[in-house]
Amino acid sequence: MAETRKALSSHKRIVIKIGSALLVDRATGLKKAWLDAVCADIAALRAGGAEVLVVSSGAIALGRTVLNLPKGALKLEESQAAAAVGQIALARAWSESLSTEGIVAGQILLTLGDTEERRRYLNARATLQQLLKLGSVPIINENDTVATTEIRYGDNDRLAARVATMAGADLLVLLSDIDGLYTAPPHLDPQAKFLETIAEITPEIEAMAGGAASELSRGGMRTKIDAGKIATAAGCAMIIASGKPDHPLRAVAEGARSSWFAPSGSPVAARKTWIAGQLQPAGILSIDEGAEMALRSGKSLLPAGVLSVSGLFSRGDTIAIVGLNGREIARGLASYDAEEARQIAGKKSTEIAGLLGYPGRTAMVHRDDLVMTGALRPDGALAQKKDPAHA
Repeated sequence: MAETRKALSSHKRIVIKIGSALLVDRATGLKKAWLDAVCADIAALRAGGAEVLVVSSGAIALGRTVLNLPKGALKLEESQAAAAVGQIALARAWSESLSTEGIVAGQILLTLGDTEERRRYLNARATLQQLLKLGSVPIINENDTVATTEIRYGDNDRLAARVATMAGADLLVLLSDIDGLYTAPPHLDPQAKFLETIAEITPEIEAMAGGAASELSRGGMRTKIDAGKIATAAGCAMIIASGKPDHPLRAVAEGARSSWFAPSGSPVAARKTWIAGQLQPAGILSIDEGAEMALRSGKSLLPAGVLSVSGLFSRGDTIAIVGLNGREIARGLASYDAEEARQIAGKKSTEIAGLLGYPGRTAMVHRDDLVMTGALRPDGALAQKKDPAHA
């Protein structure tokens, strides 16, 4: 049975995507009053216990206004120059508006590779997690100053969905110029019906969004459905709502019309199912009894509890964790390459910098990247990639 819609205030980690047209007026520039109202909404969500991340478009739109670039399509180098100027203005605007609510903003610029290449994905995720831990609101945008057609998202809907999965968010809100999903474009078809709840994104639902070459493509409903597929598959619910009114998030919370897409499960369950489902761990960490007890109580695996490291793996690979009897206890994502893991195994976290020459991460496997599995095979045997130097 599909999960039922929850109140906005019941979500723990929310990603909010804001499009250029909502934030920037081509003639007058930044819509400061609207931005201030959104920041007040964000403050209210945080006061209710939610962590908030923002994916904000607007750099190119602001930059072209500042640079007085002509109307119409821009050349690639003009777009990149506009983004370079506009991103400064965009970051300043968010920082100033959030600061009036007593909130510190942090800026993160991502490219496609930052979310698709595992090592860069882990680095970006670690930064997001630390900003949230410190009470900041990350303001995220695609790095349009260096992105080209071949290596870019091209829209912030899909970027927001990837950020939501990266951050383990349980809700993605796409603020748009339309209040939700209709069976057909409402401005073209007066008979179009509004869909309040979408339990599953079927081919029929995708067809309602229009083709990639239609007026509903970039930044339109097509990309929002694509975002929905990414988010809901990772256990994150999604809402498409109108961003036109002041205080748009408050409006959604108070029952304004919006379309809600049901998640396939919880973000933690979806992520940990993926980790546990890796058929062939790249390596094995053998741990002592104290470390096993720590894992079973929900803690991270620290280097001090690791007795031995086998296999050839890279940071971000799935590795198996076994107890003194050789049986698998858990699986997780390695915080270190195999050779570095061997150097710090059995050592205190405070010794990591001296051993590796840089201040690495405290945990060998962080609890957010770890799932308890038990013995998956009667004999406790595990397949792994062989390290020729440690065969």
